[in-house]
Amino acid sequence: QEQFAESGGGLVQPGGSLRLSCTASGFPLGLEHYAIGWFRQAPGKEREGVSCISSDVTYDRGNSYYSDSVKGRFTISRDDAKNTVYLQLNSVKLEDTAMYYCATDNSNVCPVLLGSVGRWGQGTQVTVSS
Repeated sequence: QEQFAESGGGLVQPGGSLRLSCTASGFPLGLEHYAIGWFRQAPGKEREGVSCISSDVTYDRGNSYYSDSVKGRFTISRDDAKNTVYLQLNSVKLEDTAMYYCATDNSNVCPVLLGSVGRWGQGTQVTVSS
């Protein structure tokens, strides 16, 4: 199974910014051309997808997608040479507080299906507080 290591989380004030990193291990992300999604889960809530970026080798041509709750505030990007996917969080809100995960379902296009993710990493905690 694919493995990911998330990092970059921390404490941030409302309206602030944070950049999360997701580094793949055990497989060459640049050669597999997987779509990668970012998910989050807050205490007492269901895990939800917040963003996804498709592979550059598909008809989708590396397009990115966002949930309505983060659209316009978050930006996803990927650097296959570094085996890393990023999520830039801007204008964060209290509701953005959650554990953030990256994952793939081994497809080349978005969305990454929550129920098809084979393995989850440990995640990185984002806490928005004043």
